[in-house]
Amino acid sequence: MKRREFLTAGVAGAGAAAVAATFATPAIAQDKRQWNMVTAWPKNLPGPGVAAQKLADRITTLSGGRIEVKLHAAGELVPGNGVFDAVAEGTADIYHAVPAYWGSKSKGILLFGSQPFGLRADEQVGWLTHGGGQELYDEIYGQFGLKPFLCGNSGPQWAGWFRNEIKSAEDLKGLKFRTTGLASEMCAKLGMAVQAMGGRDMFQALQSGALDAGEFIGPWSDSALGFYQVAKNYYWPGVGEPSSAEECAVNAKAYADLPDDLKAVVKFACDSLYNEVWTEYETKHAMALKQLVAEQEVQVRMLPDDVIEAMGKAAAEVIGELRESDDALTRKTTESFVAYRDLIGGYMTYADNGQMNARAKVLGF
Repeated sequence: MKRREFLTAGVAGAGAAAVAATFATPAIAQDKRQWNMVTAWPKNLPGPGVAAQKLADRITTLSGGRIEVKLHAAGELVPGNGVFDAVAEGTADIYHAVPAYWGSKSKGILLFGSQPFGLRADEQVGWLTHGGGQELYDEIYGQFGLKPFLCGNSGPQWAGWFRNEIKSAEDLKGLKFRTTGLASEMCAKLGMAVQAMGGRDMFQALQSGALDAGEFIGPWSDSALGFYQVAKNYYWPGVGEPSSAEECAVNAKAYADLPDDLKAVVKFACDSLYNEVWTEYETKHAMALKQLVAEQEVQVRMLPDDVIEAMGKAAAEVIGELRESDDALTRKTTESFVAYRDLIGGYMTYADNGQMNARAKVLGF
């Protein structure tokens, strides 16, 4: 009897295993997706290139491999400036870039990345999460077949690398300068000859004299690209981009086809990286700046007061033009941004700004 019971149990166990193999294994196979991520960055560029790889890995890990994301750096599948269209058209499934690159699609998009004299990294998340920004972000990108998420931030960017010292706003007129987004419109109003290009192209242009100056991100990323070799004057504050959000966007159909748990995985992967990426930038910017000054003889200079004032007036004109845009959604997005900027800015006078000013008085930094 014991032998018969053992055999019966063995047969039953084998049958259960066979049933599990028949149904579970195909289900896992059917539920697995392979996504191609295209990026605007060279592979593992300190800052955005590193962040893009982290995002690809995190989605893969958190999904238990049900979404396997393979990263393709700029130029591998599509050029860096072609990632928006590639994902919108379904050539790729997801991209990593910054909103500042897509002003030709809609001026309203530029507000989700950075705004001259605008939101800091924490305030940008506040606007999207608590000020109605995410709904507008979804609406604008939805017009192009994309589902967007913020997934990091560089923190305050710098005013840039200048071959020659800047002493007044007059020195900006005719200056050949690399920047992007709404900052480029602000600079153009000051008479600067603004050009958009990638970081490696910016180095070559500074080296050849095709550019007089340019900004890219901040000390960590900028030092990796070697700008200090061709321009020694490093100016702050970067009022054109008080923060610069990084984003991913998923093909809307690919995202809609996900079950709810995988949609949550993609969102959580992006949300969970935001602070991690932002604080890594800030920490490594601080480390890199010390090295640039100590070892590369970089001259850290503050923009003259009249330059900051001129930039402030130009920035106000840029935002004013967005508020009067022919596109209703751009107007709506701008009004939402302005309302949140003014709300949070008024409070920060007493909160974060007040604390930072008090610390500077006591500790000198």
